Amino acid sequence: MRPRYPGYARPDGGGPAPIGVLVSNLGTPQAPTAAAVRRYLAEFLWDPRVVELPRPLWWLILNLAVLPLRPRRSARLYARVWGRDGSPLLVASRAIAAGLTARLRERTPAPVHVALGMRYGEPAVGGALRELAARGCSRILVLPLYPQYSSPTTGSTFDAVAAELAGWRRVPELRTVSSYHDDPAYVAALAASIREAWAAAGVPERLMLSFHGLPQRYVDAGDHYQEECLATAGLLRAALDWPQERLVVSFQSRFGRDPWIQPATDATLLRLAGEGAGRVDVVCPGFAADCLETLEEIAITNRERFLAAGGGELRYIPALGARADHVDALAALAERSLAGWAPPLPV
Repeated sequence: MRPRYPGYARPDGGGPAPIGVLVSNLGTPQAPTAAAVRRYLAEFLWDPRVVELPRPLWWLILNLAVLPLRPRRSARLYARVWGRDGSPLLVASRAIAAGLTARLRERTPAPVHVALGMRYGEPAVGGALRELAARGCSRILVLPLYPQYSSPTTGSTFDAVAAELAGWRRVPELRTVSSYHDDPAYVAALAASIREAWAAAGVPERLMLSFHGLPQRYVDAGDHYQEECLATAGLLRAALDWPQERLVVSFQSRFGRDPWIQPATDATLLRLAGEGAGRVDVVCPGFAADCLETLEEIAITNRERFLAAGGGELRYIPALGARADHVDALAALAERSLAGWAPPLPV
């Protein structure tokens, strides 16, 4: 049987061709229940970019050890941060996409359509691309909401885009944003959010920048993620004019038994508590939107452990989300990436 390759809609009228922007984030379960979390984890953890183990071996571990036990525990954690509108990551990602739509329509004369597609779960990358195709977008920019590139996040998103487009009759012209870890507007938005927090509640003894972790062997194999995290940290420290000795850079969310990049956030916070640290402010610059790893892991669990170990106060400074300066930074990034596709506004 021959494969059927669908096409996409032709735009009506004689104006500029519409441009699509696919905004992508990691994804989320549909509900804070063991069944929903199991479905989500089964898709997420089966991705060979996320867990680089031989498939037969990993299938046994995943299905006999991880999925029977982890979903119930993770569901309880999701329930601690789940909001009235649902998953905090999905709510925030939708708000970012909506803000980006408004900014690009103000600043770009060509019709621009923004669609949100999560790498895992719903709304999916494939559905978002088909939504853009239905609007007649023959040119699509892929903008993953990961400031620092890594294979399991940005690389996997590009895999999902390629897998979807492999079934299209006419593949659209495509551009991608691989990283924006050193983008001045992104760094400025991070610095502004921290200054606002300090203006409201004072300056801490230590500032911790906690990035998501990655297995050390991925970095050894050539992933530039850790390097880009450290570059972001250096630029942010300079923007804040913050003393190097009072800055801590760490990595969180370890999974499995492999060594991960160091230092670990949880162990570092316990060390700081043991040293008598009074107040530590934690920022997660690698997360564009708040999620389980920031709202539960940092703001609840690690805070509780820090206080129990003798620390004075731990405050989590929220992710940028749909802040105006963050959305402006993403819009400017998209505009630069669309150069040549969208004619400039008349002066």
